[in-house]
Amino acid sequence: MSVYYLAVDIGASSGRHILGHMEDGKIQLEEIYRFENGLVKKDGELCWEYDRLFGEIVNGLKKCKEIGKIPTSMGIDTWGVDFVLLDDQDQVIGNTVGYRDHRTDGMDEEVYKIISLEDLYARTGIQKAIFNTIYQLMAIKKNHPEQLEQARTLLHVPDYFHYLLTGNKTCEYTEATTGQLVSPVTKDWDYELIEMLGYPKGIFQKLIMPGTVVGNLSEKVKKEVGFDLTVVAPATHDTGSSVLAVPANDDDFIYISSGTWSLMGIERMTPDCSKRSCELNLTNEGGYAGRFRYLKNIMGLWMIQSVRHEFHDAYSFGKICDMAEEAKDFPSRVDVNDDCFLSPENMTEAVKDYCRKSGQPVPETLGELATVIYASLAECYAKTVKELEEMGGREYHRIHIMGGGSNAEYLNELTARATGKEVHAGPTESTAIGNILAQMLKKGEFNTIEEARTCVHESFGIKVYNEKTLA
Repeated sequence: MSVYYLAVDIGASSGRHILGHMEDGKIQLEEIYRFENGLVKKDGELCWEYDRLFGEIVNGLKKCKEIGKIPTSMGIDTWGVDFVLLDDQDQVIGNTVGYRDHRTDGMDEEVYKIISLEDLYARTGIQKAIFNTIYQLMAIKKNHPEQLEQARTLLHVPDYFHYLLTGNKTCEYTEATTGQLVSPVTKDWDYELIEMLGYPKGIFQKLIMPGTVVGNLSEKVKKEVGFDLTVVAPATHDTGSSVLAVPANDDDFIYISSGTWSLMGIERMTPDCSKRSCELNLTNEGGYAGRFRYLKNIMGLWMIQSVRHEFHDAYSFGKICDMAEEAKDFPSRVDVNDDCFLSPENMTEAVKDYCRKSGQPVPETLGELATVIYASLAECYAKTVKELEEMGGREYHRIHIMGGGSNAEYLNELTARATGKEVHAGPTESTAIGNILAQMLKKGEFNTIEEARTCVHESFGIKVYNEKTLA
C-alpha cells in the first residue's frame, strides 16, 4: 500500500494540493485540488485573504479523504516576507497586508536612520527589497504603532497556516531569512538588530529547521477532515523547496526557480555578506539543511502574467511564447527589476511607458510586449550569471530552470543564447517536489539530499537546450 505525502504549495496567484508517493523507485505526483489566490483591496490596502485560503487548505484535505488517499504527513510552502501579528487572544491584528502594497514606500530611509544599508547587509546578508519584513514592520511602527503594542506573536504565512492546522506556533528558518531580520552566522533572529529598530523581541518565535515536526492536526481540524496526520515543516519558503528539488548533485550549475519571480543563484555552505555582494544586491537566503541560497531576486514571469490578464487571459502562455517569437526582431528592452514593474496599475502601460521614456520603440501588439519582456529577462539572467561567477570565483556550465517557467520554451531558448550556457528545463513542479522531499527525508525514504536529488532526476523529464538543439 502506498505511503502518501501532501504538499500544499501556495503561490501569489493560486494554490495546489499535490500528493506524492514512491512507485518502482520513482516519485509519482498527483494534483488533487487547486484554488485561486490573489491580493484584494481592503481599506485602501492590498491584502491577502488568509481565512479563505485556510478554508481551501481544509477543503483539499477533505479531498484526500474523499479519494481514499490519506497522507502520512503534509507541509505548506508559500511566498516569503509576509506575516500576521496575533494579539494575546491569538486573533489577527489589523489588515493582512501583502508585499505588493505601497505601505513600505519610504520605509527604507526610516530603517537607514537607525542602521545603514551596508551594515544591515553585513549583519543579515539579505538583499534590499522594499517589501522585506523589516520594512513592513517599520511601516506598522510608523503608521499603526498600537498594533505592535498589542502584538504577542509574529508568524510568517506558512507558519500561520501550520498554526491553524496544529495549534503550535513555529517560525521556519528558510521563510524567516527572507525578512532581513535573521543572522546568517547564528541562523537565529538578530535580536540586537530587532531591538535597535524598536520592534518587540517577544513576538519572534524560536526558529525551526525544515524537516521539523510541527505537530498533528488539532482536534477541531481532525474532526472536520476526518483523519489525522503529521505536519512537517518543509523549506516553507517556496524557493527553498524548489532548490531542494534541483535534479543534480554536482556543483557546476546555476539554478533559476522560475515562476511569478525568478530566483537565480547557486547553493553555498557559507554566506557572503561582503560589500561587493551588497553592491550586486545578491542575497543569502536560508536553505535546507542549513545551506544558503545565494541568489538574485528577479521580477520573473509576474510581468507576462499581468500582461496576459490585461488581454483578458485570451491566450495561453504557449501561444504568447509563439507570438513573442514571431516578434523577435522588436528591439526594445526594459530593466525587469525596476520598481515601476512591482505593482503597476497596468503592466502593459508600464512597459510601454518605460520604452517611451528611454527613447526606444514602443511595443503595441501582445507579441511585441512579450518579446520585450522575455528578451529582457534573458538579458538579466545573462548579467546575473556573470555576477554569480564573479562572486563564486569560477565558471558554471549549466543552468537548471525549475518551476512553471520551465515550460516557457521560447524563454529557455533565449536564456541559453544570452548566457551561452546549457539550459536544463524541469521539473515543473519543483516546489511541490521539494516540499515532499523534506517529508520523505524525515520519514527515511531517502538517507541523503544527494539520494533524493538523484531520484528527482530519474523521475521527471528534463529538457536540454544547447548548441545542438538551438541550431
